[in-house]
Amino acid sequence: MVTTQTQEERVFRARKAVLALVVVSAVAVAAVAGGSASPQQANTVTIGWAYDGSGAMAPYDGPALATARGYLKQVNRGSGVNLRITTCDTQGNKPATAKACAAKLLGQGADVIFTTCDVDFAAPVVQESINAGKLTIAPCIGTDQMGPKRFGAKGRLAFSFGNAAQDEGSAMAEYAWRRGWRDAALATDTVIVYFRNVVQAFEARWKQLGGNIVAEETYQSLGGNPASFQNVVTRLNGEDADVIVTSTAAAFGAQVPILNGLRTLGNNTPMLNSWAGDGNYWYTPNPKITNYYYVTFASAFGDDPVAAVNALAKRNKTAIAKAGSTGAFVTGPAAIDGLVTALRRTGGSTNGAKLAAQMEKFRNVSTLSGKVSFSKSLHTVFGRQYRVIRVQNNVPKVVGTVKAKVVPKI
Repeated sequence: MVTTQTQEERVFRARKAVLALVVVSAVAVAAVAGGSASPQQANTVTIGWAYDGSGAMAPYDGPALATARGYLKQVNRGSGVNLRITTCDTQGNKPATAKACAAKLLGQGADVIFTTCDVDFAAPVVQESINAGKLTIAPCIGTDQMGPKRFGAKGRLAFSFGNAAQDEGSAMAEYAWRRGWRDAALATDTVIVYFRNVVQAFEARWKQLGGNIVAEETYQSLGGNPASFQNVVTRLNGEDADVIVTSTAAAFGAQVPILNGLRTLGNNTPMLNSWAGDGNYWYTPNPKITNYYYVTFASAFGDDPVAAVNALAKRNKTAIAKAGSTGAFVTGPAAIDGLVTALRRTGGSTNGAKLAAQMEKFRNVSTLSGKVSFSKSLHTVFGRQYRVIRVQNNVPKVVGTVKAKVVPKI
């Protein structure tokens, strides 16, 4: 308990010092300009958050937003500055609704835009925001396309505090190799680029390590044909694999029929998923989820190796559980930490280009989710230490941590 309090106090003092500098800088700018802005106007940084409250990304957007709200209160307390969040529900990330949300938030004076946790779904919001010259942040998008790779020159304004898929897939391979698994069967969900890239990265790193690929199956969740899921189950069941590797989310509709289909056939081969497979919102009573592994940002179940993360989860237990208990809960505060660091380095300026230039220089910047790094080409976090969670009989438990040693090209 003493360690937890000391760590939280240290974090709070650091945030207070950072934000105090933002206040001084903002007031100084107003004075030089001869403006008569009120203290509230001078010191407020508005985050416009376009989130999915009901669709496939809700189990990830929900925890990130819920914990960020509470974290802002901690950051703002006694600092003399006011970070605030305004929101707009994209209602399942329908493109027209998402674009309208971005326009609404910008019209309400948002200085920075936060968006949903998948780059395909986020694209309408991102495009609207970067066209307006605003720094655009996703708490947990997991692909290198959140940046110039997808959005061109203006994409320099776009960043994610999620994991680069190449890094995540590589870490999954490192963990599988450590476990002594040598023959892997791959099951690729083709519906979004993040899912595809994770499996591609796993395969690249797996082969570097000397692992064998015994099968490569594909399927499409979220609107795909359920009959095809059973075909994948049948083929995977016929393979002699040490581990079945995928990247998909239960909210997309394929994870449960494929995993449970294998278990119903008596196939207990370990399944290893990315952080997309996080959470307990999808567990079934019969068969119970068993011998299932995934990597994630943090444990939502009170057994994270970092005390401050467990404290955050405890304070937001109800909201996290309501949203599905995914590790995304730590990414909202992590994105806030990153924004605060960028504001400090720009002297309080909310100019999108200036903030982005500073974020591209992030090297092992401390956040509640651990140390994060970006580069000019990679605007999604790499080098993070992942938690490995095993689910046995519907009970999730942290069984280790892993960090990618190599970020393979895919």
